[in-house]
Amino acid sequence: MKILFNFFLLLLLSGSAIAQQATYAEKLGFKKGAKVIILHVDDLGMSYSSNKGALLAINDGLANSGSIMMPCPWVPGIANYMKQHPGYDFGLHLTFTSEWDDYRWGPVAGVNCVPTLADDQGKLWDNVALVLKNASNEDFETEMKAQIDLSIRMGIEPTHLDSHMGTIFAKPEFIQIYVKLGIEYGIPILFPGGHNTIVSKDFKDDPEFMEQARQIGKQLWDAGLPVIDDVISETYDWRLPKGMKKSDDNLQAYKTSKFIERFNEMQPGITEVILHCTDPSDIFEDITTSGETRKGDLLAMLDPKLKAYIEKEGIILTTWRELSERRKKIGTN
Repeated sequence: MKILFNFFLLLLLSGSAIAQQATYAEKLGFKKGAKVIILHVDDLGMSYSSNKGALLAINDGLANSGSIMMPCPWVPGIANYMKQHPGYDFGLHLTFTSEWDDYRWGPVAGVNCVPTLADDQGKLWDNVALVLKNASNEDFETEMKAQIDLSIRMGIEPTHLDSHMGTIFAKPEFIQIYVKLGIEYGIPILFPGGHNTIVSKDFKDDPEFMEQARQIGKQLWDAGLPVIDDVISETYDWRLPKGMKKSDDNLQAYKTSKFIERFNEMQPGITEVILHCTDPSDIFEDITTSGETRKGDLLAMLDPKLKAYIEKEGIILTTWRELSERRKKIGTN
């Protein structure tokens, strides 16, 4: 996932890096030098285990935001929960792939409306490369709008938009549609338009992308939407080292140490931390073999040591809902 996220930057962005004088955290009214984070859980609606894990991480742990995969079968479960418990910071995990072998979903708009997005099973393509090879820009936009419109019809009222498996970020035209619809609907989008300290680590020898990233950030800001400074996206790839005994205690300790390591590298500004908190049931392994790393994210969010570290370091937790409220107070002038 980290690779896909960075792939879009490599394709899309060029120009020379220029030091940014103020972070978007400062522009949104946080104190100078503040480290502000969104602890964001992806994949709500994907399965019962995904919903259960996300809610545990948010209700009992440190996580405070999430996004929903509208084409997936457990969306009604999370939507009904939200009606009974309003106020969550839930956006849309815009979904254009169906990557598991035996547990799959099709486009919200319907195969007949967006035929270039579906395979011979009538499901979304199972990887990003096939989306890039087959999907027309028109069908891509139709499906993106369909997912947003369905969420609104279901009463979800998304606080933000982002991308499942980084598909949106793999093609400049998809990014343009994403930015356009975010502005048209007035919904903030996940796009790091600030200093990108963590994101840019993979591009130490390619410092060209910063300026256009900031240009897109400025476009979103000028349209009245909040913008973030950086993203930590590689948590899905943090797996227990070979030779380490598999246990919840070891998994929690390992994941917590990795989060602290990244937070130590984090610079002032608003950083979204992408998580996949899941409480795997006995059948979750029949969907995907990623249950261990997903459970590790959940255990880290429930770890008192991570909470103590965040408090000790004075790191501020925020949500997309709060960022939008702060942005509206500033206005567009």
